[in-house]
Amino acid sequence: MAKPARLTRGMVAKLTGCNIETIRYYEQIGLMPPPPRSQGGHRLYHDELLRRLNFIRRSRELGFSLNDVRGLLSLVDGQSYTCAEVREVTLAHRDVVRRKIADLRRLERSLKDMAEQCTGDTVPECPVIDVLWSGIAAVAAAPPSR
Repeated sequence: MAKPARLTRGMVAKLTGCNIETIRYYEQIGLMPPPPRSQGGHRLYHDELLRRLNFIRRSRELGFSLNDVRGLLSLVDGQSYTCAEVREVTLAHRDVVRRKIADLRRLERSLKDMAEQCTGDTVPECPVIDVLWSGIAAVAAAPPSR
């Protein structure tokens, strides 16, 4: 029977597109378990650790927080998760994404309105700068998004 492949951290980084420092960080915060080491002290990652790193990387790409990823991994690690539990986490994250999209749309409208006030002239007064300088009070008065 063939031994499972063992990869160094650098090889894992190249295969997954995940920065070496990021892999190290995931190990430090406990998202990745410490890999076994070679006789020379090199970390050697097997397929299951590679899959786990891909899971974490993909979850982060989808905008899941580290706590969300930790929660998903705890479900997976306990092997007692239900699809309903994963769905609940996913829908909660979708709601967060929707709020961020709404905030970005408001930001886009504000920037558009500011830019439309600008005539493009070479006068020392600039409506965009004026809005930015006076906008602190407007931002502080705006209700926070939920």
